[in-house]
Amino acid sequence: MNRKYKFVRETDSTNALMKELLWTMDLPEGYVVRTDFQTKGKGQGTNRWESAKGKNLLFSLLLRPVQIPVEEQFLVSQLVSLGIVDSLRSLAPEQAKEFSIKWPNDIYWHNQKVAGILIENTWQGRKIATSVIGTGLNVNQKKFYSDAPNPVSLLQIFGLKFNRRTLLNAILEAIEGYYLQLDKEIIRNNYHQSLFRNDGFYSYRTGNRIFDAEIIEVANDGRLILKEKTGEMSGYYFKEVEFIL
Repeated sequence: MNRKYKFVRETDSTNALMKELLWTMDLPEGYVVRTDFQTKGKGQGTNRWESAKGKNLLFSLLLRPVQIPVEEQFLVSQLVSLGIVDSLRSLAPEQAKEFSIKWPNDIYWHNQKVAGILIENTWQGRKIATSVIGTGLNVNQKKFYSDAPNPVSLLQIFGLKFNRRTLLNAILEAIEGYYLQLDKEIIRNNYHQSLFRNDGFYSYRTGNRIFDAEIIEVANDGRLILKEKTGEMSGYYFKEVEFIL
């Protein structure tokens, strides 16, 4: 894939900027937009992403995954999540299991969020024309001031400052490895093995109901399949169920 970068000191959001560029330019697959600060950084849904200026890794990656069927589009989320979590685990192999993927694609250290991913797709018929993959990774931020419940940075975890460009290159290389090989069985298996709370019963909330369940699998369409202690199994799409932390 291409390794061209566009760096801007400040922008509304790297995803928004990437989509603007796509209107006027024929961007190559693998193009990256990176910034030091987002004035309107977005998380999933209506969530906002807090990030101090010049401290964290904020970027968007362009993929053109026409080889992935529409009904299997969750593979993009899985392989990107795996690329990021694998890169972070390589920083401290002896503590690798402390990093995990909280379904569908938040990256966690224990019970705290270290990175978030926002994927925006466009379609051409039954194919994915473009995937704009926005990522925010907390790197060198010392304190968080928003009402986000559980942010953490690599600096807080390891007590060390990190080179953001070096981290970016490692993440892109890991994502590229999964993407170019595109072994669906390996991607899905590694994703399941890397899932947050994939090893027992934990509390969840759907609507006003709280229940205990264990993760059975993540379906090809992205649904989280949970099994309650009664044996009842249910599948949930994003925002239909939440973890109780």
